[in-house]
Amino acid sequence: MAIEYRWAENQMDRLPELAADLVRRQVAVITTTGGIPAAFAAKAATTTIPVAFIVSDDPVRLGLVASLARPGGNLTGINFLTGELTAKRLELLREVVPAATRVAVLVNPANVMNTETTLREVGAAARAIGLQIQVLNASTIREINAAFATFVREPSDALLVGIDPFFNSRRTQLVHLATRHALPASYPARDFAEAGGLMSYGANIADAWRQVGSYAGRILQGAKPADLPVVQSSKFELVINTQTATMLGLTVPQALLVAADEVIE
Repeated sequence: MAIEYRWAENQMDRLPELAADLVRRQVAVITTTGGIPAAFAAKAATTTIPVAFIVSDDPVRLGLVASLARPGGNLTGINFLTGELTAKRLELLREVVPAATRVAVLVNPANVMNTETTLREVGAAARAIGLQIQVLNASTIREINAAFATFVREPSDALLVGIDPFFNSRRTQLVHLATRHALPASYPARDFAEAGGLMSYGANIADAWRQVGSYAGRILQGAKPADLPVVQSSKFELVINTQTATMLGLTVPQALLVAADEVIE
């Protein structure tokens, strides 16, 4: 088996071209690990080649598949639900920083669908618990630096980093900047907490990648995407870095420490 890799390097407008190239090469199956935009690029490129996707939101609501149980068509895959957990992440962050009244939300405007989902979920959750939201946009390394520079002029009490493959690839930069600005921050994946971030809550993305690889293998052995139900992640991880909490002068509630899947000391 040969694997053809394609990477848009955060240039979302390149995804259709990359998907079309794979179709021209007549690959046996396409897997997409770049979130919602990559899944839609593959869907638009072919109606015959099987596609196994990973997305962070409901694929039925998005229009990728007809239903979770019987996707129909040539697409199926994994929904690791992290986009739908944004409101919960905001609530958990408020528990760690109970005095917070203003929370910044970092999103990547190049990833339109992820950004819309994040802001929709955050907006509703913030109103429910009386928080003000400051939206920051970043699609490049320089724009990430610029977004954090705004905290000097417009301080926020905490930061929620939106789900985005680009942010995951820049996790060391994001964690370093949050530390430099003494900003309590919540992230969508454990990789950030392991890199020194305060806390993360979400599905195990590495496990989702393994699952989509398993689906690709089943398709190569003859299974039809239309007959493979969309897998929804059922295990979500709360990871808390108490060393970072101490550095920020925060006391993490004991109830959260007990509930955490992992406490990094």
